[in-house]
Amino acid sequence: MKNSILRLVLILAFITNVFCQETIFNEIDYNIPISTTELKGTLLTPATIKNIPLVIFISGSGSPDRNGNSGFLINNSLKYLAESLVKHNIASYRFDKSIILESKKEGFKEDNVRFEDEVNEVKEIINHFKKNKSYTKLYIIGHSQGSLVGILAADKNADGLISIAGAGRPIDEIIAEQIGKQAPFLKDETITILSELKKGKMVEEFNPMLTSLFRKSVQPFLISWIKYHPQYEIHKLKIPILLINGTKDIQVPQSDAILLKEANTNAELVIIENMNHIFKRIDGGIVENQQSYTNPNLPIMEELTQAIVKFIKTNN
Repeated sequence: MKNSILRLVLILAFITNVFCQETIFNEIDYNIPISTTELKGTLLTPATIKNIPLVIFISGSGSPDRNGNSGFLINNSLKYLAESLVKHNIASYRFDKSIILESKKEGFKEDNVRFEDEVNEVKEIINHFKKNKSYTKLYIIGHSQGSLVGILAADKNADGLISIAGAGRPIDEIIAEQIGKQAPFLKDETITILSELKKGKMVEEFNPMLTSLFRKSVQPFLISWIKYHPQYEIHKLKIPILLINGTKDIQVPQSDAILLKEANTNAELVIIENMNHIFKRIDGGIVENQQSYTNPNLPIMEELTQAIVKFIKTNN
């Protein structure tokens, strides 16, 4: 009899636990019509708590989806961060960039895409939620390239900016540095091409090995991107800023976060030990780091969540 009662208690406890986990937040598909298209995203909110802040996620370069995944690189970095924040009563909106949808449409032309397109999308998202008036404050979380997009979109629009692994140098410097490491024999030509793009000029001829980077259809986008210097842009911001980087980031070193901090001394800087570019803990070397990009089951670091929650609670 005692064993039966004990089993019943354990079953009820399990059911209650599952029920609580399932009802801790509401997750819905939430599309936002903007001037050029309709953005498709996910709105994550606490199930019962009202009068809370909202964060808007901006993913990195290329075409990562709302969860931080791109192609076979499935790691769920943004999804896990959103789910961590909602447990602290912070709502979030993460979305697929319009380029993901537009590139699949017939007649799409890559040479019509500009860096400002992403900035304007975020501004329209902010305005949408401002009109909604359901949240106490609106914060931007920009990851990698999304950091610069966030910096540009936040000015006079958002209540705060959180930059994770954001570059502190203009993209031409970063590209030249990366090519110098990966293919030193192409560095001089790369610098020459970037110099022309920085002047707003298209480059007709270059080494075929650089085609994926400098194909003519992508040059207009690079021209529109290269003119923004992250340090100059973040210096203009008067809102609360949190800069985060990890010591195991193999894409954006912590020195870039320090450059952003120097450009805006009011910003708060947090360096997380052993965190890599996609928020995962790395105790080993490069192989472990690279493997984490395709491991969707690896959790993000709790220190990241704690830093963001502290920042938002302080400024909300």
